[in-house]
Amino acid sequence: MKKILLVATLSLPAFFIQAQEYTPVKNLLALQQYKKAKEDLDKGMGNTKFASKPEAYILKTAIYAGMAADPATKGTPAGDQLLTEAEAAFKKYREMDPSLALLSDPVYQNGPIGIYSGLFSSGYKDYERKNWQEGAEKFKRVIEYSDLLISRKIITIAADTNSLLLAGITAENNKSNDDAAKYYSRVADLKVSGPDYEGIYRFLVRHYFSKKDIANFEKYKALGVQLYPTSEFFTYDKADFAIGLEEDFNKKIKSLEELLAADPNNDKAYELLGEVIYDTLNSRKEGAVQPANAAELEKTMINAFSKAATLKPGIETPLLFTADHYINKSIKLSDEKDAHAAAMKTRTKPGAQPSKEDAAKRDALDQQYVSLLESAREPYEKAVVILAKKENMTRLDKQQYKKAVGYLGDIYGIKKNRTKGNAADQAKFAAEEKKWNDLYATLK
Repeated sequence: MKKILLVATLSLPAFFIQAQEYTPVKNLLALQQYKKAKEDLDKGMGNTKFASKPEAYILKTAIYAGMAADPATKGTPAGDQLLTEAEAAFKKYREMDPSLALLSDPVYQNGPIGIYSGLFSSGYKDYERKNWQEGAEKFKRVIEYSDLLISRKIITIAADTNSLLLAGITAENNKSNDDAAKYYSRVADLKVSGPDYEGIYRFLVRHYFSKKDIANFEKYKALGVQLYPTSEFFTYDKADFAIGLEEDFNKKIKSLEELLAADPNNDKAYELLGEVIYDTLNSRKEGAVQPANAAELEKTMINAFSKAATLKPGIETPLLFTADHYINKSIKLSDEKDAHAAAMKTRTKPGAQPSKEDAAKRDALDQQYVSLLESAREPYEKAVVILAKKENMTRLDKQQYKKAVGYLGDIYGIKKNRTKGNAADQAKFAAEEKKWNDLYATLK
């Protein structure tokens, strides 16, 4: 027992000597005599024994960071180089001592604090100058240091919101949206609010929808509703974002179809899908050309409107869109019929019958025309029933109601004229024609 104690006693002076080899430089650091401290440190780092321990690198971190913050060097190329070397030294220290035990020493704490401060100042200048790439990289490191300082209770704040915001802004402008979302979400999770912060909640809602992360989309939309109850933006649903985040027609279609694959009972998404296609197939733009896959798109549109009407029977809009589409086609076909009739007349001698080809085409066009009107009839009739039950019609409701009633009168008039020789059908269609025309006459 005595021998063991003797060995332990004899070992103390050696340990004490090893601990003291950094003390003179550390004392200079504590006195903020950075220049002299650096000179002595740099000499010491040339000694293998001196440079073999973690303390040498935390010491270098604090000295170099302190010099970089000096007004004479701060923001200069020399100051930037010192800050870079301070970071490298701190990285080496963390590798040698993952426990970061020496950060409990107030003198050494100034090292990471100085790096944090230097990076923040430099990054803020990049932010002001719109140097987004450089600023984003610096604020990414700022957050790493502030997280460390907070976790070690070296700075006593719950979160470094200013740095997180700047990290998010620079990342967003640098098109690094995943990084921006990471920083903004930390601010949003604290429910930080005010006019200057609404944009981060909007960004998060858009970002997570685009990533198909519906859980986070709903989470931040709900926070937006809670914190900004008068903002219309947070009342938009998945269908609105599926169409609103895309500019390209095909991308809008794809986004809505992806939403419907995940949420097949979303009546609004079906209606919007139909409307997007409707606006293309029935474009009012001068010189508009039908897309090559118009027939395929038409099937998708009609199915979408049918689904919307089935899922939400009380809405008339998908029915009206469907009927209007067929009416628009019938108008174009009517022009084609007239053009064919005029051309056929020039090819046929007075008193003679048209050629078989002309007659066949005439009959085919006529049949297509009637078929289109019939396709419009049923959805118009269903839409009229819904509109008629509305207690307080808007001006648009009244316009749509009158339009549908008017077309129904026309459709039954044409059906009546085509049933000559069938007294029962002719009487039935005449009665329907009169009903709708009489109703039309009462509408304003």
